[in-house]
Amino acid sequence: MANAPQIIVDHLSVNYRDVQALRNINVTVPPGRLVGIFGPNGAGKSTLIKAMLGLMPVVTGIVTYGDDDLAHQLERVAYVPQRSQIDWTFPASVWDVVMMGRVRKTGWLRRFSAVSRQVATASLERVGILEFRDRPIGALSGGQQQRVFLARALAQEAELFFFDEPFVGVDQKTEAVIFQIFRELADSGKIVMVVNHDLGESITHFDQLILLNRELVATGPRDWVLTRENMSRAYGGQIGFFGHAA
Repeated sequence: MANAPQIIVDHLSVNYRDVQALRNINVTVPPGRLVGIFGPNGAGKSTLIKAMLGLMPVVTGIVTYGDDDLAHQLERVAYVPQRSQIDWTFPASVWDVVMMGRVRKTGWLRRFSAVSRQVATASLERVGILEFRDRPIGALSGGQQQRVFLARALAQEAELFFFDEPFVGVDQKTEAVIFQIFRELADSGKIVMVVNHDLGESITHFDQLILLNRELVATGPRDWVLTRENMSRAYGGQIGFFGHAA
């Protein structure tokens, strides 16, 4: 993976409703990394990945993947937003949702190929919910719904994966399945970036952390980032060291 492209966030600043949401963020993410984005509420975690993908305007800075702006390469990206941003009443089956991940490769208004159907089936098998393929997405539990959207992301066959709070409302078994797949993706050379809020045991899964509080507090391996000084800068008195309540 020595010559594989990396993500470079260069002096990124973002305003949101006349408030500076992010200030001068500089981060490099090499291929083959599982990256956790952490920080208190309002720190700009979700804003960071949306700005990186060109889903919201930036004031300054650029985000590149290889030699080009990342926002110009969204065909390489799978993005799963927060569950609260998804309309769970939409009349779609599990199969419909996963096949949405094949639209970009197939083309709009074109019939899905046998290969696309095989990829979708394999993705559902990988997350352990193939038997639910014909159920309405709104009839599933929170953990099952999150598995469906993970399957859709897998069906895209992307190089870069962005997940915003994927563990909210899921059971421990689903969390373990998701982390296992994240690990497999990273080990195969993909970049997986995950907005998370849990500073407990799950933080050990990540290769690289990005600690934010509107500006970059620290980034790098866990031992570099999870210091008393960095945690104090990010959380102040809201949280004790390594996630224990103050």
